[in-house]
Amino acid sequence: MSTPVLDVRGLAFAYPDGHQALFGVDLHVHRGERVAMLGPNGAGKTTLVLHLNGILAAGAGAVTVSGLPVTKANLAEIRRRVGIVFQDPDDQLFMTTVRDDVAFGPGNLGLRGDELDARVLHALEQVGMAAFADRPPHHLSFGQRRRVAVATVLAMNPEILVLDEPSSNLDPASRRELADIIRSLSVTVLMVTHDLPYALELCERAVILSDGIIAADGPTRDLLADPDLMARHRLELPYGFTVPQQQHTE
Repeated sequence: MSTPVLDVRGLAFAYPDGHQALFGVDLHVHRGERVAMLGPNGAGKTTLVLHLNGILAAGAGAVTVSGLPVTKANLAEIRRRVGIVFQDPDDQLFMTTVRDDVAFGPGNLGLRGDELDARVLHALEQVGMAAFADRPPHHLSFGQRRRVAVATVLAMNPEILVLDEPSSNLDPASRRELADIIRSLSVTVLMVTHDLPYALELCERAVILSDGIIAADGPTRDLLADPDLMARHRLELPYGFTVPQQQHTE
């Protein structure tokens, strides 16, 4: 296999109060994959995500992105390569217009003029929000703000897009629109989600993070179809939802 675009090896971390959140996580994601990270509350998912672009620093082990270690010296480049879209878009939108929000990151990289305008427009087109460039973000619906938050990350040309609970608080139409956008992107995706049908729809592979370790890693369909595995890690499919059987072709 090629070098993983994301390579997490032996990652352990304890918070200052002594709470150990990660106990030696190994996770390898290759270019172009879409991988769902599943697990109960308190499993360590957010802690792991915050290591991927250096917001938290590993107590033990290492994280590399396309071979570049996540260290203090590399933070600027790591944060360009790993774009995190947080659960609440209002954590990422703080400028007076959509255009200014999407321009903020690449502008900080030194882009100016026509090159910056083109980068912003392309990112907004990717999420279907180009017509809203001059709107104040707080005048948009929640689903529209989430799409703009995705655009702010895409404008940095990341190698990995990390989505934290992307479908939360979305109405069914917004949920479907965002799924269409995610499918259309030619970027590696790591999707942290409690929405198991969304994981099945968008990610062929899933990992279960439980009690600070990777407890399972395999095809999403296989993991969700294993009732004992699901029960052990406090994962439940919505009432009435069954995992479709794999279609076998001769």
